[in-house]
Amino acid sequence: MSWDDNGGKVWMDGEFVDWKEANISVLSHVVHYGSSVFEGIRCYENKNGSAIFRLDEHVDRLFDSAKIYKMKIPFEKEDIANAIKETVTINNLRSCYIRPVTYRGYKELGVNPLKCPVNTSIAVWEWGTYLGDEAMENGVDIGVSSWRRLAPDTMPSMAKAGANYMNAQLAKIEAIENGFDEAIMLDYHGFVGEGSGENIFLVKDDVIYTPPLSSSILNGITRNSVISIANDLGYEVIKEKIPREMVYLADEVFFTGTAAEVTPIRSVDNITIGSGKRGPIAEKIQSEFFSIVEGKTEDKFNWLTYLDY
Repeated sequence: MSWDDNGGKVWMDGEFVDWKEANISVLSHVVHYGSSVFEGIRCYENKNGSAIFRLDEHVDRLFDSAKIYKMKIPFEKEDIANAIKETVTINNLRSCYIRPVTYRGYKELGVNPLKCPVNTSIAVWEWGTYLGDEAMENGVDIGVSSWRRLAPDTMPSMAKAGANYMNAQLAKIEAIENGFDEAIMLDYHGFVGEGSGENIFLVKDDVIYTPPLSSSILNGITRNSVISIANDLGYEVIKEKIPREMVYLADEVFFTGTAAEVTPIRSVDNITIGSGKRGPIAEKIQSEFFSIVEGKTEDKFNWLTYLDY
């Protein structure tokens, strides 16, 4: 049964509407020019209830992305945070994926967006492991894409903007057509950037490396969470430019992201990484991450916002 058959509700500019009625004009600016910013958020059910992971940080980033594109969201951050919580509860979902999106609606057509209204919608649905259940233990096979990340003076990578993912789609399609699960995209200078929708980490001699923001990557919230977990476990995390060949020589490589969570990489360009399966450091970080979101250990970082049911 599809979600709309269950009578799901979508929050649209302060009101809940039925899934099938959550529509916009075909002439909306976002349809023609990609003018949207969005977030991907997870809600986890655990022994203490249902909790949204890093809600405030996601809302902050949504507003930051909108600010970069001069999109004034006509709600306060607290309003959007509350709307996200209400959307989950009204749909009676204990665990789910949450998609708030702010976009330019319709008033007139043309590249200039400034006269078009700024709308915000929030949808939720059940969504399991992004790259497959087996990937969490066995890892995934990755290919380095021929498509590069956006140059720093073209489009802002720190904005989680819908239009940026046209670039990511090219890499994802290429990866799938070449028999890989996902892609690694290099930045404008040929250094490692990120996946089509994930940040990336490498491990070499018990030191963890990840590309800096200057490598045209999204400032990932799960990325930041993993850095906090790694530091708490006593590992050094270095943010620096990473040459492509360093990936092949790494002891471990793994992706992070709201959808991907913490997913090990077992091969890149058909070159086996480490032992060809999840490495010990990725396993420790993965275990600690899930222990927190599943309520098995203390939420020492105050990442969880519990819902009232």
